[in-house]
Amino acid sequence: MSRIVLGVSGGIAAYKACEVLRRLSEGGHEVTVVPTPNALMFVGEATWAALSGRPVATGVFEHVHEVPHVRLGRQAELVVVAPATADLLARAASGRADDLLTNTLLTASCPVLMVPAMHTEMWLHPATRANVATLRERGVIVMNPADGRLTGADSGPGRLPEPVDIVAVATSLLDDPATVDAVRRRDLDGRHVVVSAGGTHEALDPVRFLGNAASGLQGVALARAAALRGATVTLVAAHVTAALPAGVQVQRVSSTADLADTMTGLAGEADALVMAAAPADFTPARPSEGKIKKDGDAGLSIDLVQTTDVLATLSRHRPRPQTIVGFAAETAASADALVALGRAKLARKGCDLLVCNDVSGGAVFGRAENSVVIVSAEGVVGEAAGDKSVIAHRIWDAVVASEKEKDR
Repeated sequence: MSRIVLGVSGGIAAYKACEVLRRLSEGGHEVTVVPTPNALMFVGEATWAALSGRPVATGVFEHVHEVPHVRLGRQAELVVVAPATADLLARAASGRADDLLTNTLLTASCPVLMVPAMHTEMWLHPATRANVATLRERGVIVMNPADGRLTGADSGPGRLPEPVDIVAVATSLLDDPATVDAVRRRDLDGRHVVVSAGGTHEALDPVRFLGNAASGLQGVALARAAALRGATVTLVAAHVTAALPAGVQVQRVSSTADLADTMTGLAGEADALVMAAAPADFTPARPSEGKIKKDGDAGLSIDLVQTTDVLATLSRHRPRPQTIVGFAAETAASADALVALGRAKLARKGCDLLVCNDVSGGAVFGRAENSVVIVSAEGVVGEAAGDKSVIAHRIWDAVVASEKEKDR
């Protein structure tokens, strides 16, 4: 069980923090909610207490003998502020201590995650940008907001990311100190990375398709992790069941041909390409223009042809120096066999790194956890197991290390 402080500042998005609290609590964490006085105008103290099962800390003069303005920050293993309004970001950046939440931020020695939410003009204002830069320089982790519907009829960047997105980031920071260090370094700053995710659909007729079990969870985690580490991220989403991450550009595709065209089109501006999608290897030679009907007891024969090998094509026709990462979902008899299959595939495809996982028995697809081995032409360069958000960071670690090796 981890001790988390959930700070809530006074914005309309405070209601979404209820879902963040619920998910963190159900994950087995001990969560203490510290709302600002303005946050209590949106969601009352009773709601926070009921959802957390714990007393709510609202002021520096409550339970003074416990010195809450110092104790909460010292005991926390993670502080999450969601939503973090423009005012809260400004007060935190200037070191203010005018309520319990800002006092807690000044005494916290653990990782601090801030999740901004505000109107677009406020998010883009030079003062807010400067405050975010200051906080990041101090090691505070600031997520980028989502782009979407805001209060009233307004729409644009500034929307609070979805609770599942926030909790995924929080969980990765709790699980692995190396992730915290990587995010604080923002070692992908200035890079444009393109990540594909999900499974493609190959149309049989207007209502049926050939597909696979890929959920897109690992690709989404890779896109989220890259954005946290400072990259400009384009996520090419095939059929994805996972919630899409905030702060990334999304291009949707359907078939393997769509995926190939989109990835090829984006390759010219990408510093790294990660093919985490699961493209179909075969497609119907002649898809029916109308719905295929049953014909008595007769079966159905379908002629299939191979699809474009997207990874091999990207590797062979690089428009610029870039790192290309492929994935190999294999059914292997042993760990050594998995590595052998991965190295053989890497040689065939021509990519720089290959992430191998064993999907025997229905493992990996649609699950929150994974186990991977990362190989290069030289052999195994990394291994990771656990939550896919943490594995995503280990994959980016391998990309950064590979690029440093190339520069030597």
